[in-house]
Amino acid sequence: MSFLQRYRSTGADLPFGDPLRAHHGVAMEGYFWRITDPGTGRVIIALCGANQGPRGSWATVGLAAWPNGFLRTDALDGSWTDPEGLGVRGGTVGRTGSPAFEGDDRRLRVDLGADAKLDVTFHDLDPWPHRSLGGSSVFQAVPRLNQYWHPWLLGGKATGTATVGGEKWHFEDAQVYGEKNWGREGFPGYWWWGQAQGFDDPEACVAFAGGLVTDGRLRVEVTGLVVRLPDGRVIRLGNPVVSPVRTRTSDDQWHLSGRGYGWRIEVDATAPLDQAFVLPVPLPSEHHNTPGDLEHLVGDMEVSVHRFGRHVWTGKTSLAALEHGGLDRARGELRRRGLDETLPAAPPLRSGS
Repeated sequence: MSFLQRYRSTGADLPFGDPLRAHHGVAMEGYFWRITDPGTGRVIIALCGANQGPRGSWATVGLAAWPNGFLRTDALDGSWTDPEGLGVRGGTVGRTGSPAFEGDDRRLRVDLGADAKLDVTFHDLDPWPHRSLGGSSVFQAVPRLNQYWHPWLLGGKATGTATVGGEKWHFEDAQVYGEKNWGREGFPGYWWWGQAQGFDDPEACVAFAGGLVTDGRLRVEVTGLVVRLPDGRVIRLGNPVVSPVRTRTSDDQWHLSGRGYGWRIEVDATAPLDQAFVLPVPLPSEHHNTPGDLEHLVGDMEVSVHRFGRHVWTGKTSLAALEHGGLDRARGELRRRGLDETLPAAPPLRSGS
């Protein structure tokens, strides 16, 4: 094994490296797509965690939709990640042997049952533009962190179909976002996350991710904040000292304030707790999922951007995705709803089991 292969097996990437390629050696490499259709108010998320445990590879897979409140998740044997670029496969379907989940930078197919299917193609993509560093910025180069994050797709169009519950949806040039996260043993002890499209300016996109980053004695809370402006410029704040992002979050409110390189970005978002999904996160070494994530598929977000004190852009959307993650938090919400703590659950609307 070469030095670069050993280095990347820790989860790290050198500057000007390619974080889209699989990091063979990490316990979990997660792939996430979100499709937003402002014209109908429909939103779909699809996720696949490619996990490595003592019994071999396995996958955390999920499909969730709004406004019908559909949710389907599973833990399936077998997973594969592409060593040459962005690509993942997880589980198999019946005797056919075809993947239950298969995605790359051009197509996404999910088959988690007759009432949980997605087949879309992507085009006119707006990928991450900064070649030197990914979404984790300088932390990208630090080996053995518990979590790395890279929002590789900040816009584009999705066309195809979805079957969610008893409904079949068609998407024609809907907005699409994609990201990866990976690291040691799944997820941090606690985290927060958000992503939004559906602004009046269709080119605009916002994403943030933060939480407790650890490596041995290192323990620091960090938030990365990314804004793609309507004119195509992409701003990334969140490096300690140079461009810090102050964050205050709860289960239904998110407030971020970032400054650096002449930019000032403020984000305010809210979402009703009773409409949050409880999504699973993987425990790779234990070969199973556990409730760990409060996920709002839609919420309200307002973003304001200033450059050297001059207003650049303000955007509002009611189609923002928002998370507040942590095992204790998710299990407490299940108890509050009177649900089995071992199972993920959709909000109290219509749900898939």
